Amino acid sequence: MSTSAIQSSIIIGCDHAAYPLKEKVKSHLIHKGIDVVDVGTDNEKSVDYSDFGAKVASQVSAGKFDRGILLCGTGLGMSMVANKYPRVRAALCNDLFSAIMSRRHNDANILVMGGRVIGEALAAEIVNSWLDTPFEGGRHQARIDNFKSFERIEQRRGIDD
Repeated sequence: MSTSAIQSSIIIGCDHAAYPLKEKVKSHLIHKGIDVVDVGTDNEKSVDYSDFGAKVASQVSAGKFDRGILLCGTGLGMSMVANKYPRVRAALCNDLFSAIMSRRHNDANILVMGGRVIGEALAAEIVNSWLDTPFEGGRHQARIDNFKSFERIEQRRGIDD
């Protein structure tokens, strides 16, 4: 797969609680003509959400994907895992306003949703809004840059420890 193909794709992952919604979201993305890389899970058998959150977040963190989508029962666990990774700005969005603002003001690169919180129709609307909303930049870019400074501080701590 070429670099441009990877960059135009979305990586998606979920745990068992959100598997049915992930399948609906994935189908919705494919219907929109978006390439989807699905890292699992592939059924409703109990799994550790952190494993799948790490698969998506590590790829976004490394720049292999511009954007990712994560789903778990509430979305809370996945957002916590994803935000441990440098350059990841994962936003838990179970409503349209949060999805739009996560892009406009925070340049979120991972969308997180709760499979036990929202339904299929709302999830599709959230995904559409999140994908279609550009980052405003300006004063918000300074805040994103500030996030990056926190990452550098943490990296230096790791070296000094």
